[in-house]
Amino acid sequence: MPLMPGAEPYRHHGGPVGVLVCHGFTGSPFSMRPWAEAAAAQGLSVSLPLLPGHGTHWRDLNMTRWPDWYATLEREFELLSKECEQVFLFGLSMGGALSLHLAARHGAAVSGLVLVNPLVKMPGQAHRALPVVRHLVPSLPGIANDVAKPGVDEGGYTRNPLHAAHSMAQFTKVVQAELPQITQPLLLFRSPQDHVVTPGSGALLLSRISSTDVEERLLERSFHVATLDHDAETIFEGSLDFVRRLAPGAKG
Repeated sequence: MPLMPGAEPYRHHGGPVGVLVCHGFTGSPFSMRPWAEAAAAQGLSVSLPLLPGHGTHWRDLNMTRWPDWYATLEREFELLSKECEQVFLFGLSMGGALSLHLAARHGAAVSGLVLVNPLVKMPGQAHRALPVVRHLVPSLPGIANDVAKPGVDEGGYTRNPLHAAHSMAQFTKVVQAELPQITQPLLLFRSPQDHVVTPGSGALLLSRISSTDVEERLLERSFHVATLDHDAETIFEGSLDFVRRLAPGAKG
């Protein structure tokens, strides 16, 4: 199955400070490419992988599970860690959950996290039916393009594959149990008008982590995919300031 336009992975070899960027469920690097390129333009080394099952057709995603997505992210982290003195994690939605899992597992090897509307808690109650429903229908209408800015298409799937969604729901429980292990500095960007991830996710994250260097910033003009929305530059600039503060080797 050919890749969707813009779904290609992105890599840039820059200085001794690296950034690992992770997209969300049913999305692709397309939604994170401007953020990755902004970091690269400031001299950072950047890796933005394509998670398995993404960027082609939703049926491909239904053949994968969360350990597959995480394995790709961890492999890229290990490669980036060999090149760089410090590595930061940037994640959107489920990419934020994967970043938290990686931070919990690798501890001080992760210098900090910048998360945008991270999925830590499944919204509503519909996910409770996934163990049964996923065997009856393969997919439901998709969650892509929750963007306030007119004319933006994030290049995500139009269908939500339910076997994969069930695995994601199981993964959120793993991440919730690991939150006290998170001690790294955290910059959280959250959209009050998010139609995919509810405020409960951010609240749960902030209430359970052990980090002492924590800041939350609200994105008042953006919806879920804020990296492509009105507040994108706020995210880019804020994340780069965060990295520069914590990494003496960062340029710019």
